[in-house]
Amino acid sequence: MPLWKFYHPVGAFSDEDKRAIAERITTIYRALPKFYVGVVFQEIPSTSFYIGGEPADDFVRIWVDHIARQFSDEGLKARFLAAVGQLLAPYIADRGLRWEMHVDETPFSLWTIQGLRPPMPDTPAEKRWSAENKATPYEVASA
Repeated sequence: MPLWKFYHPVGAFSDEDKRAIAERITTIYRALPKFYVGVVFQEIPSTSFYIGGEPADDFVRIWVDHIARQFSDEGLKARFLAAVGQLLAPYIADRGLRWEMHVDETPFSLWTIQGLRPPMPDTPAEKRWSAENKATPYEVASA
């Protein structure tokens, strides 16, 4: 589960922009079932968004929660952040908006979908979830 939360000025993104951004973000996670990827857009009035103690009507804050996978090394982290910058540039930086993001990584063991513990990565059950694009009961293979 990556969940992306965009806190942004009112009117910064059209409905079409939001859909395009969500689709682009989903493509980053090729190894995951698509339904794992969530994107939320939260408009914040300039009277409720302050940067350095000053009202901000040109700032986008992105908070990403990663649970389904974690980054294994610094090189992968750097490539991910660079790819995100390119992916979002047409919607944020190229429009003159300032932005910041961070990624939290939550342990896989503290996650459920529809009350089910997700299958381990690259297992037949996860492949089935990917093909069906939804969470369904499965049997855990015994060791």
